[in-house]
Amino acid sequence: MPVSSSTSPHWHSSGRAFLRGLIAASGSVLTLVLFATFIGIGALAHDSHFSLGWVLLSTVLVWAGPAQIILISSLGSGATPVQAAIAVTVSAIRLFPMVVSVLPMLRTPTTKLRHLVLPAHFVAVTMWVECFRLLPQVPRERRVAFANGLGTGLVSVCLVANVIGFLLAANLPQSFGAAILLLTPLAFLLSTARNCRELADVVALLLGLALFPLVALLHTGVDVLISGVSAGTIAYGVHWMRRRRRA
Repeated sequence: MPVSSSTSPHWHSSGRAFLRGLIAASGSVLTLVLFATFIGIGALAHDSHFSLGWVLLSTVLVWAGPAQIILISSLGSGATPVQAAIAVTVSAIRLFPMVVSVLPMLRTPTTKLRHLVLPAHFVAVTMWVECFRLLPQVPRERRVAFANGLGTGLVSVCLVANVIGFLLAANLPQSFGAAILLLTPLAFLLSTARNCRELADVVALLLGLALFPLVALLHTGVDVLISGVSAGTIAYGVHWMRRRRRA
């Protein structure tokens, strides 16, 4: 759902911008995917004998579906809290480039560091995709408030989904739970393909898809990292060569 024009009265205050962010979260297709995914996470937490309060707190603090699955699975299988924390931290490193790419879109000359803490916490794949889609339509001085509203809306939807999944866990077949968890990577793949603008974007996406099955045969344990870095490096090389030829 498109947001209002930058000249709209909806941007006259930070409160209104925050509200527009909440509305944008409710109108995103990816919100539906998150809702289904976090139903699965709620069910997984129930089956792993965690409390409802625990899974809700982990959603607020961790706020990344794959990282939560790692956290629940590792602790549920007997790993120590330190081992689980290390695993979640390694998983979260993939979000760092997304944070670095989103925060410059939010900053103004008067933006203080403390204003960016909450938006930085909210940045996960869904937030990253939606920020690049929606923020260009938002006046720069209202982008922090809008991003906070967008992130709050997404987290709120996931908390509701956690409760539903946790309460329905006894009646959800394991195959159904696995299927809805698969929705997230599929949706992100389609969203990334939709947002491809440059040849380098297409090359990176296609090479990443092609290299992953080959790298997986090596059983390195970091197959996604290797294939992603390799594809991204090659795509950057293609982009650099094309730009140099044009110059």
